Amino acid sequence: MRVTVSRKGHFNAAHRLYRKDWSDEKNQLIFDKCNNPNFHGHNYELIVSVTGEIDQETGYVIDIKTLKQIMKEEVEDAFDHKNLNVEVPDFQELNPTAENISVVIYNKIRPRIESHLDLEITLYETPRNFVSYSGN
Repeated sequence: MRVTVSRKGHFNAAHRLYRKDWSDEKNQLIFDKCNNPNFHGHNYELIVSVTGEIDQETGYVIDIKTLKQIMKEEVEDAFDHKNLNVEVPDFQELNPTAENISVVIYNKIRPRIESHLDLEITLYETPRNFVSYSGN
């Protein structure tokens, strides 16, 4: 039996969608108000889901306490109350779109999850706008 275990987390962060290699006009045309030179913020909601076989000894797919700790160390401590463009090294050269943030989170968490388990990241930028990434 394959079961998915999920944990919800959150962080608050500011960002600006902007490409240095584009003109100000093109950045404004493509990214509109998300291109605000003074940045803007979101209350991000994060769901980390781990899927695998139930361990017959423990009854767990993954110990939820372990998943909680991984999320705190890899995401919440690194991103919460930060300006992603300025303070988070992962976004020094990477535009911090929701899509890119979800991939970065996946890549930070994946090495800490046993390889036989599947991982999916769902990141809500707003209550109605969200992305999912599972390494494909």
